[in-house]
Amino acid sequence: MKDQEPVAFTGYQKFVIFILAITQFTVILDFMVMSPLGDMLMKSLNLKPQAFGFAVSAYAFSAGISGLLTAGFADKFDRKKLLLFFYMGFIAGTIFCGLAHTYAVLVAARIITGLFGGVIGSISMAIITDLFALQQRGRVMGFVQMGFGGSQVLGIPIGLYLANAWGWEAPFWMVASLSIVIAILIAVRLKPVADHLKVQKDKSVYKHFLHTVAKADYRVGFASTALLSIGGFMMMPFGTAFAVNNLGLTNAQLPELFMVSGISTLVIMPVVGKLSDKIDKFKIFIAASVWTMIMCVVYTNLGVTPLLLVMVFNILMMMGVMSRMIPSSALTSAIPEQADRGAFMSINASLQQIAGGVAAAVGGLIVTQQSKGSPLQHYDTVGYVVVGISILSILLMSRVDKLVKRRMESSKAAIVPEEALAH
Repeated sequence: MKDQEPVAFTGYQKFVIFILAITQFTVILDFMVMSPLGDMLMKSLNLKPQAFGFAVSAYAFSAGISGLLTAGFADKFDRKKLLLFFYMGFIAGTIFCGLAHTYAVLVAARIITGLFGGVIGSISMAIITDLFALQQRGRVMGFVQMGFGGSQVLGIPIGLYLANAWGWEAPFWMVASLSIVIAILIAVRLKPVADHLKVQKDKSVYKHFLHTVAKADYRVGFASTALLSIGGFMMMPFGTAFAVNNLGLTNAQLPELFMVSGISTLVIMPVVGKLSDKIDKFKIFIAASVWTMIMCVVYTNLGVTPLLLVMVFNILMMMGVMSRMIPSSALTSAIPEQADRGAFMSINASLQQIAGGVAAAVGGLIVTQQSKGSPLQHYDTVGYVVVGISILSILLMSRVDKLVKRRMESSKAAIVPEEALAH
């Protein structure tokens, strides 16, 4: 069954897509620049790898907690004001990172940045769901999530270039400067997003949170998002170590690999977004999941491989991963009712962060390394675990798909009698 014909965007909707995409870009870039700065930061602040790993995970952990804490408030305010408040907090945290000269201050700065930055994605999702019809959301998700690819293309090369020229603090100052310009644009040009306030029923913040968690349909959405995140994050933390120690790449070749992967996502995402507005979203999700499973098994079983072939395999894998992400995000966005969207998106984003942290920890228990520089062992096992989780994800997403289609049918059935009465 096909969706309706794609609905064209208005000029203002195009501005909203741009501002949300560039906002998402800065938030992801802030997270991504920590990776290439690892060696420089460890030497500058005299850190062990474990300590640096904690500084990175502090962001994700605080972002997950933040989403749960703010879920009850998420539908009580104009979404524009909420976006500005958290974005200003994110900017302050990023500036704090640039001023950090001790490990304790850096961790504190990353926690602050995570507390504010971790909620911005869910607010953006709520705005998208409020302002765009389901038949437009695939394309919107495709453009907004290009921030992930853009941060890979720009985050590592520009972050390293600035850090080499002016010190490891420089990338944070770059992100903060760009974010200040974006915050001004949001304040001046984005219109209030407050229609959800007219349909609010829960007066208490705590009751609103419980009311959102209590809905069985919502819990299906939460579970599907968490499973997708576990599958996605389990391989990611060890990708660079696998590329160097198993595939035989040099550290100098890694920026090229990241850049090519990033450029591929910039090309893939808008195409998949358009397709998911024309073709059944769940069918695209199934095809992408099967493709991802195949590529995960192939990639995790590779031995020493030339750079060009590694790039090809990475692009093929990114095709599957991104082609799952866009239709699944669009379908999940259609689950909550207008009055609950902010709370739903906040809880959903939190579970995504927390599930990612759990996945990284589980992956760490599976993968072993006999000595520094020796090949990773059992990385192929992680690939097989991802396959199992992907199969469960398809089953859960089929329930989400049925929920959304049932809701759309009931909406159409409600409109017909109203039109009949009008005649």
